Amino acid sequence: MTKQQMILVAFMQASNCSNYPASWRHPHTASGFMTADYYQNIARVLEAGKFHLAFFDDRLAMPSQYQGSYEEAVRHGIRVVKMDLVPLMTAMAMATTHLGLGATYSTTYYPPFHIARLFATLDHLSGGRVAWNVVTSLNDAEAQNYGLQRHMAHDARYDVADEFLEVVYGLWDTWEDDALVLDRAQGYFADPAKVHWLDYQGQWYQAKGPLTVPRSPQGYPVVIQAGQSSRGRDFAARWGELIFVIFPSIEVGKAAYDDVKTRAANLGRNPDHLKIAPAVYAVVGETEAMAQEKLAYIESLADATDSLVLLTEVFNYDFGQHDLDEPLSQEAMDSMSGIRSFLERVIQGSGKANPTLRDFMAYTGRGTLRELPRFVGTPSQVADQMEAWLRGGACDGFVLAATHMPGAYEDFVRLVVPELQRRHLFQTDYAGRTLRENLGIPYPEWGTARSK
Repeated sequence: MTKQQMILVAFMQASNCSNYPASWRHPHTASGFMTADYYQNIARVLEAGKFHLAFFDDRLAMPSQYQGSYEEAVRHGIRVVKMDLVPLMTAMAMATTHLGLGATYSTTYYPPFHIARLFATLDHLSGGRVAWNVVTSLNDAEAQNYGLQRHMAHDARYDVADEFLEVVYGLWDTWEDDALVLDRAQGYFADPAKVHWLDYQGQWYQAKGPLTVPRSPQGYPVVIQAGQSSRGRDFAARWGELIFVIFPSIEVGKAAYDDVKTRAANLGRNPDHLKIAPAVYAVVGETEAMAQEKLAYIESLADATDSLVLLTEVFNYDFGQHDLDEPLSQEAMDSMSGIRSFLERVIQGSGKANPTLRDFMAYTGRGTLRELPRFVGTPSQVADQMEAWLRGGACDGFVLAATHMPGAYEDFVRLVVPELQRRHLFQTDYAGRTLRENLGIPYPEWGTARSK
């Protein structure tokens, strides 16, 4: 029997730091995070390591709510830089031929036509290697950069997002696969019978169509989704193809993995066409002692302010109002929004209905390496841990966050990838040219979206 092989995704930030906010203070972090060369170099490293995809997280505001200001975030360099992703993806596509490229775009603050055109265009320019990470955004700071005062309520955001995806997929389907004729002699560019109006009328959106970009190489760009609340899982089961998650353990991961796959099957989807990948850190050394020494040093770079600023951002609530050991009032708890699953984790982990800031820091690990599972050790030990998750039915692969850039990826590609390949757990070459082919997700025939 052929062994299941894992998917590997690099978790990127168009920023001064990686997902780990203290990473910019690491002496081996490369400078030049505002240059094309920086991102192209990382892309080449990942493609040499046969990674399936690099995808960028994003926010539409710098962290500016902690103590009512951006000052601490700016002073400490806590994800205050967030560059536009389209030029970066274009630059990375020019430096690679197989690596998939994903970008985060919000359904709350962009119009559907813009997103449909943007990703169809990028899919053409990259030769079919693009993915869209669908988010509904997090907090009031993002709303205030787009002319609003308050961010939309959690479940309402997903209601809007469902319509948004219906419009985007509908626009992608306004051109049939063979609509282009390109007969120069007859002056016949495209078949009008194979280009269609959309005429979408919904509660939130109306869209006439057609899209101004013909159907792209993948049919539809791959959709990434990260919903982990009950409403978010419903959304992911309906639309997601690569599901990005945070699982604190194999046991939790297995239960959530089965739940999302079951929800997808209940919607008439083939659950094998949803790939679930938890975010993890990997710290690898030639010896276990070297790996542990690396880990200790990387952890020493973190500052409590990193956690408090990012907790404020993710809960849309100013944690700077409280002492570390002050139990939060029910009013404070009820006013939090953002990532619902994080709040559930704190309440369950602490056993308190009214946890303290210290509880929030401890049970989310926000801003530290404890936020995600950590695979630490020699190449063989790291591969053992990854294999245990894969064989344990908790995932189809991993989203690898970097402790520093690009060194964490260079170490992983040099040391861990050969061990995974030796065990036949990871590809030695790309299966095809498009991201769909490489992920093992079938090409969607024209009109497929109408069944969603």
